[in-house]
Amino acid sequence: MTILETPADHFENLPGYSFAPNFKEVGQGIKMHYVDEGDASAPVALLLHGEPSWSYLYRKMIPILVEAGYRAIAPDLIGFGKSSKPSERSDYSYQSHLEWLGGLIEQLDLQHIHLFCQDWGGLLGLRLALDMEARFDSIIVSNTTLPTGQIPMPPAFKQWRDFSQNVPEFPTGKIIDGGTATKLAPEVIAAYDAPFPDETYKAGARIFPALVPTEATDPEAINNQKAWAQYSQWQKPVLTLFGDSDPIMKGGDAYFQKIVPGCKGQPHELIPQGGHFIQEDQGELLAEKMVAFIKSIA
Repeated sequence: MTILETPADHFENLPGYSFAPNFKEVGQGIKMHYVDEGDASAPVALLLHGEPSWSYLYRKMIPILVEAGYRAIAPDLIGFGKSSKPSERSDYSYQSHLEWLGGLIEQLDLQHIHLFCQDWGGLLGLRLALDMEARFDSIIVSNTTLPTGQIPMPPAFKQWRDFSQNVPEFPTGKIIDGGTATKLAPEVIAAYDAPFPDETYKAGARIFPALVPTEATDPEAINNQKAWAQYSQWQKPVLTLFGDSDPIMKGGDAYFQKIVPGCKGQPHELIPQGGHFIQEDQGELLAEKMVAFIKSIA
């Protein structure tokens, strides 16, 4: 396996992102970067990004969570941000991402976790919360789900998957900009391009859409079916904060509220002017809602 590392100077002077870097080895020669801000003994706000973003997505939320007394941890998934980037698409799988991210949680021995997950952050975080249930106190779900292959994916997803696998140049920053309800500044778009000096660094970013289980017989679809069965018994608090301007995930919040007992009686909201990358559109509001929710269940 060839492992690429983005030069540190690519991350200099990014607007709104001055957090100290932290790294843990989660595989042979594979390092995961994570932001770790706030009191180390405080309850943990674990912030999981998706495709093709990185912890930069949480720069608006982290200071608010820390100010409220929480330890904010925002990892970069392997293949993204400041984390290692194995160079071949075949180096990545749903299971390998679970192992890498789970390894970070175990190495840091995180306890009393309040999970915020969006996009692939949910496909991973929602599975890990079941596998490590004792470590998690609550879940905030935003614009994500656990796909089981039992419901046909919309044409927009199939178009996105084909685009990701075949486009000659994968335009990460423009993809983020296309998934927000507000127009991003050029320097913010550039920050989402920063982890990828050239196309050789984008294997992890490209392959993610192809790893989404779309057939019911896919082993990970079967695992997700089992996960939903477990969530039908999940009593810990779960809050949905979906965006009103994310057409792909529209209605996903209602499914969580119907299936998961922990959703009952929680102050679920459909966030106005919230696109797929809702943290860009409404990061401050999300953080405030998250703080209020955690305090209400303390």
